[in-house]
Amino acid sequence: MTDDLLKLLLPLSIATPLAVALAIALGLPKRLATKAAFVAFLLPALAGLVLWLNYSDAPKQDGYAFLFVRDLGLSRAVGIGLKLGLNGISLPLFAMAGIVGFAAGVAALQSGAERMKMYLVLLLTMQGGLLGVFASIDVFFFYFFHEFALIPTFIMVGVWGGRDRTYAAMKMTIYLTLGAMLSLAGLIAIYTKSGASSFDLINLRHALANDGALTPFYQHYFFGLLLFGFGILVSLWPFHTWAPLGYGAAPTSVAMLHAGVLKKFGLYGFVQIALPLLPLGAKEWAPWLVWLALGNVIVIGLVTLAQRDLKQMVGFGSVMHVGYGFLGVACLSTLGAGGAVLFMVAHGFSVALLFLLTHQIQLRTESLNLEEMGGLVKQTPVLAAFFSAAILASIGLPGFAGFWGELTIFVALWQLSPWVTAAALTGIVVSAVYGLRAVAKIFFGQPTAQLEKFHARVAVTDLSWSERAPSLVLLAALFFFGFWPKAITGPLNATLGTLYPAVEALVRAAGH
Repeated sequence: MTDDLLKLLLPLSIATPLAVALAIALGLPKRLATKAAFVAFLLPALAGLVLWLNYSDAPKQDGYAFLFVRDLGLSRAVGIGLKLGLNGISLPLFAMAGIVGFAAGVAALQSGAERMKMYLVLLLTMQGGLLGVFASIDVFFFYFFHEFALIPTFIMVGVWGGRDRTYAAMKMTIYLTLGAMLSLAGLIAIYTKSGASSFDLINLRHALANDGALTPFYQHYFFGLLLFGFGILVSLWPFHTWAPLGYGAAPTSVAMLHAGVLKKFGLYGFVQIALPLLPLGAKEWAPWLVWLALGNVIVIGLVTLAQRDLKQMVGFGSVMHVGYGFLGVACLSTLGAGGAVLFMVAHGFSVALLFLLTHQIQLRTESLNLEEMGGLVKQTPVLAAFFSAAILASIGLPGFAGFWGELTIFVALWQLSPWVTAAALTGIVVSAVYGLRAVAKIFFGQPTAQLEKFHARVAVTDLSWSERAPSLVLLAALFFFGFWPKAITGPLNATLGTLYPAVEALVRAAGH
């Protein structure tokens, strides 16, 4: 495939879901709408894989491949232009977004949701925004696509959500709007003080490199804005309470996309933008970030242990595990940043798979209460195998993608503090306890009286091949990157090797 065609795959991946969403909204018949939606979910996943396969040989400019630039008439006035491209940090996350989006789309098409056409319109809009986040080089569009994806999230939770959906949607809106405003203030402040001529991240890096880094005073406050802005958006403790509530109320496909992909916005922003541009500010805030991240791992881990609702357990477990990503960022090192990216990719696949399988369990038990389940393995051995594998993947067992992210973060943490590493390692034990306990309660032991009554009325069957398909896609990705992490680390190391030596040098000079 020629370079010109490869460059078109990025805008095509973003535009296709949005174009199909518009066509469905304008009255495309339902039969055609579902087929078009399937194609719109599939194409970005395939495009992400094609771009990944061609990345190493693609020509690069300032570390980015597949550059696609459109002025839009705003660059002279306000320094904003549509500039798309992928480097070693964004490449695996863009591909992950496409794959998780495809699995979520297939699950949505099988869900039988009311007002299916409108449901697909909003989910496709969300997917287009997610892809735009990781493809954008211009910081304004990085932020814009995130907000663009958030709007359908709020609507879908409020309209198609389950228990407490109105309260959950309102709380998500308040928290995430606050986080978005703080993030926007930090990004605008960096642009204003950098003297750069545009919001283009490449331009910002050159401006700060040529004129010297921003003074420690400005970096301290700008990084603080991004810390709390991104932190709220990624559910950093104690600003996390919106997340488990929102995931518990959200439709399955929305929970998969938000927890699996959209919640990576903040961590990605730290690794791609905040640390390279504001290393001295990061050094000032790193101790605070460590303690808050340990709150995710330990405090929320204990809260997860107390959950008896399966979907809430998965939601709190997701919030718990993002603490590892924050700890990787707090290391202020190439190794820590690389571990954070590896973690984000693996977490995206595993948490999406857990939400998908939780829905399948609910369909076969008519409950999410772990105390009302038991013995399901007899009727659903394939579902039991998939869910057990998803739990092991979330724990970080060797053979799954999550192992490499956690291992890398722990090695980087050890260089920072052995005591912090020991505290963070307790999260693995907690994850194993609540995860394996859930497997035991759902699939083994004797069925409860309530479950037997339900099974007497409804014939329970194992996962059909159509239901297995999205789970197989996510599980295959976890195994693939678990056995071949070099697919991620090859491009990632090249990018981090150009960005982070300067960060580490400035941090060492400042006495980290």
